[in-house]
Amino acid sequence: MAKTIKTQIKINVDLDENRVPETIFWTAEDGGIKNEPAKAILLSLWDHKTQEAARIDLWTKDMPVDEMKKFFHQTLVGMTQTFHRATDDDKMTATMQDFCDYFAEKLELNR
Repeated sequence: MAKTIKTQIKINVDLDENRVPETIFWTAEDGGIKNEPAKAILLSLWDHKTQEAARIDLWTKDMPVDEMKKFFHQTLVGMTQTFHRATDDDKMTATMQDFCDYFAEKLELNR
């Protein structure tokens, strides 16, 4: 029987009195990351029982809109790459990449 290894990824969020994130810090010690600040997080978890994605989308009140646009674009590009690795579906991957290019063009991210 193969030995399993457990690891943790920790996310700490400080909220204001209205429960709006003020700071986000994350730790992934196996990856060499300890208490690093972040301005936003988009986390999706697959619930096999309900066949639904559970999501946590947080951003701090001082997250600049221009950075949020870049963050979304980079997340979409990453999801496209992950989709291809997970499904090997070249046709849909190309369609998703076309959308990422369109998204960047419309938001003028390539300038």
